[in-house]
Amino acid sequence: MRPLAVDLFCGAGGLSLGLEQAGFDVVAAVDADPIHCATHCFNFPDSTTLCRDIRFLTGEKLRELTGIEGDLDLVAGGPPCQGFSFLGKQDPEDPRNDLLFHFVRLVSELKPKYFLLENVSGLASRAHSGTMERLLSELRAAEYTLPSRAEVLNAADFGVPQDRRRIFVLGWRHGLAPWAYPAKRGKKVVTVWEAISDLATLDSSSCRDRSEWPIEVERSSYATKLWDQARRDGYGYRRSYDKETVFNCRVSSHTHAAVARFRKTRVGTVEPVSHFYRLHPDGVARTLLAGTGREYGSFTSPRPIHPKQARCITVREGARLHSFPDWFRFNETVWHGFRQIGNSVPPALARAVASNLVRVLGYEPSKPSGLVRLGDDGLLELSRRGALAYFGIDPLTLPAQGAVVGCVPKH
Repeated sequence: MRPLAVDLFCGAGGLSLGLEQAGFDVVAAVDADPIHCATHCFNFPDSTTLCRDIRFLTGEKLRELTGIEGDLDLVAGGPPCQGFSFLGKQDPEDPRNDLLFHFVRLVSELKPKYFLLENVSGLASRAHSGTMERLLSELRAAEYTLPSRAEVLNAADFGVPQDRRRIFVLGWRHGLAPWAYPAKRGKKVVTVWEAISDLATLDSSSCRDRSEWPIEVERSSYATKLWDQARRDGYGYRRSYDKETVFNCRVSSHTHAAVARFRKTRVGTVEPVSHFYRLHPDGVARTLLAGTGREYGSFTSPRPIHPKQARCITVREGARLHSFPDWFRFNETVWHGFRQIGNSVPPALARAVASNLVRVLGYEPSKPSGLVRLGDDGLLELSRRGALAYFGIDPLTLPAQGAVVGCVPKH
């Protein structure tokens, strides 16, 4: 028996995967972006994915649509963070900031035993002190106990080759056992080259028009551990997957001038024209960014330059730097793929936080038997319009601001 969780703002599923690897069953996941939801459906075919804007979703309706009954062990989620990000405008009036409080509302309505809220570290800054105080006050008013302070965790301290700092707010219903933050794994960090060295044969000429690529050398120990998490020290479900192939390997096409500039850029420095950072093979990546969605201009985020080749990294290399295993796949469009990675919680970090809770709940997580067959490849090739149709949503009925309302996919 495994504890049950719901993932709000699920995106492609980084938090869902970390929860699963810790021993949870993610019985339902919700996101307003149909492309993200289709990707989540592909990677988590046994979970119910709702394509729905949570501003228009109640706890009662969520239970009705997903068939959830009784106590939930955990409600988790990472609301959109652009309004709080140090790299954004730090805008207290950003309408996306209100999604924090819709998360609180759903926690109050669903009444799980525990909750987990993840966001950028900027939420804890002085500029947003009022928002943070209101958030904590409303969570306490919903009859949850919180630690003395919310902690900022760096993914690099938990086996992720990326400097990514995020705040985690944990809470538990009054009277339940407290939930502690995880301890750092130790001083040794996973480096960029340890994460992607076995993908080094990719180049602009060979991979410009193809997404899948055979592994031509032995998989790195880091990649092998991520791929085989369910068999080793994790509790995730094993996926049916071709071990000899990696996907999302399409290389972006660069101009000759850009390639020349990339080649001249020293590792660990920023290319002056594009402002792209060139990864240092012996260090960790800077925070991988998502860019903006369709409703905010579809801006592409800066993508790191490969440490040994004069090109930007591929989506698969970005996934490795984010601790996604190779069986986990993203939308085939490069822009969507990077957006899905940049928006997600690194699974290894989510797993570290959630593993403590499994112990607190008193479960002895078991390694699942059998294989989960991934979804139809077509889910990863959908355009926005195609994804809306998959979830049975009429684009003409969408609320303002591009918000999506929908329901369980029509299988």
